[in-house]
Amino acid sequence: MTDVNTGLRDGQPSSPPAAGTAPAAGTALAARTAAPAGAAKRWPLSRFVGVVLLILLLFSVAAVVAGGIALLSLHDNRERVVSTLDPAALQVQRLDTALVDQETGVRGYALSGQKDFLAPYTTGVTEERNAIQALQAVKQLPPGAAADLASVAAQAHYWRTHYAEPTIAQVSRTGKPVVSPDILTGKADFDALRAKVAVLQADIADARAHAIAALNDSSATLDAVFIAVAIGLAAIVVLLALGLRTTAIRPLHRLAAEARRVADGDFEHEVVVGGPREVTDLAADVNRMRERILQELAASRDANIVLQAHAEELERSNSELEQFAYVASHDLQEPLRKVASFTQLLQRRYAGQLDARADQYIEFAADGAKRMQALINDLLQYSRVGRSAREPALVSSDAALAQARNNLATAMGETGATIEAGHLPLVLAELTLLTAVFQNLLSNALKFSGGKPPRIVITTSRDGRFWLFSFADNGIGIDPEYAERIFVIFQRLHERTAYPGTGIGLAMTRKIVEYFGGRIWLDTTCTEGSRFLFTLPVPDETLNPPPEDPVLEPSGRLTREAADALLRQEEEADD
Repeated sequence: MTDVNTGLRDGQPSSPPAAGTAPAAGTALAARTAAPAGAAKRWPLSRFVGVVLLILLLFSVAAVVAGGIALLSLHDNRERVVSTLDPAALQVQRLDTALVDQETGVRGYALSGQKDFLAPYTTGVTEERNAIQALQAVKQLPPGAAADLASVAAQAHYWRTHYAEPTIAQVSRTGKPVVSPDILTGKADFDALRAKVAVLQADIADARAHAIAALNDSSATLDAVFIAVAIGLAAIVVLLALGLRTTAIRPLHRLAAEARRVADGDFEHEVVVGGPREVTDLAADVNRMRERILQELAASRDANIVLQAHAEELERSNSELEQFAYVASHDLQEPLRKVASFTQLLQRRYAGQLDARADQYIEFAADGAKRMQALINDLLQYSRVGRSAREPALVSSDAALAQARNNLATAMGETGATIEAGHLPLVLAELTLLTAVFQNLLSNALKFSGGKPPRIVITTSRDGRFWLFSFADNGIGIDPEYAERIFVIFQRLHERTAYPGTGIGLAMTRKIVEYFGGRIWLDTTCTEGSRFLFTLPVPDETLNPPPEDPVLEPSGRLTREAADALLRQEEEADD
């Protein structure tokens, strides 16, 4: 299969196809994912929403203007009724009352001759003057009302000067009632005055009626404007909802359905959805993503084929390595043992019988055979890590440490080493491999002690889902720049003559710890000696704990039952 994504990776365009060849995959992809016809002419959703908002804004402005005009008309009409016409009507009524009081007082005084009857006249003159001043102070009187008011004031003045005041003067001079034809003349003049007052009242009442009618019309107009605004807003909201549903929500639902269909595995289904420009662009992007997934799937199939071939090759190589390990553990060990044995026999039998150079050569041969045996054994142990068919189980770290101490008892006695360790936790591991970890770290501390008695401190602590083990010693220490190199197989930091060994111990320790799901590293912050840290996963609490029978004797050595179990495990591992 060919990589259909060639020329499209990293955003680089593919080179143009040669004449007579099929178009490149990128050209075909561009042709398939081109925007639908007329997509550029479709309104984008933002423009649709903008037009709707503009219409809503214009309608709102018109509604505000219409409502403001109606409110202003209502306010003007109400102000005219309350502030102009009603006070004017009240003052006209007050003027009429004042004139009647004057006529009553003059007539009573003229008939009785008693001054007490003249009091209404005096009060009426004052009230008349106040009422006329109040009417003159009213602004925007109805047309003709001012002229009527002036006519009433002139007629009142004429009545007082031609009848009321002469009559009062005559009665005051004679002290007797006045009965003469002048009374009839004064009554006629007063009736004319009342008629003019009635005309003034009629003008103001008519103007008030018209103003109240205009006020009612303004109120009805305002109500109509509010109703129209409410209906218009409701209509716009409904149209906006329907428009959004038609132009955006439905296309998005269809696009979601198309995307779910592709997500369910139908990668051959082409995603094409109509609607606003944003939706069509999104559909085109989803379709391009679908086709990219198809390309990646094709590329992954090719990669899987290559990986499968590599896996088969790796499996064959592992099989050959296992065969080599078998040969190394059986076929190479036997001749190597013979070489070592006969070289040692030569060394013992002919030591001193040959010259010094011959003894040196024999020593070199015996040492080389021993180192080769140790190297092969270490390689075999390193290759066996992780190849056991047994599942990790709950293992006592105390038992593994005790076994490691037993294995190194001689070296510890020769160097005078002391080990300080508290109670160690249970971990998921294999006892033999965990013992090898402890033994390699202890052996490393004993070897690089620098000539002084080694002191090794072992502690543990909980670090989340892991147990953190710490092995600290007082030896020569390790330069931080070699913190990673020391875990590489066959890497040595010192000459073989200074410190013996094959350089595989720490590499095997890392392989075992990582096999159990942990990690190991050198603590570069330690300035005195060296400190190795490694983690092992905390066992699941649902696992059954090990039996409570003691594994260690009071002296720190393994019990006989535990030692027999260790021997059986080692024999099974060797098999």
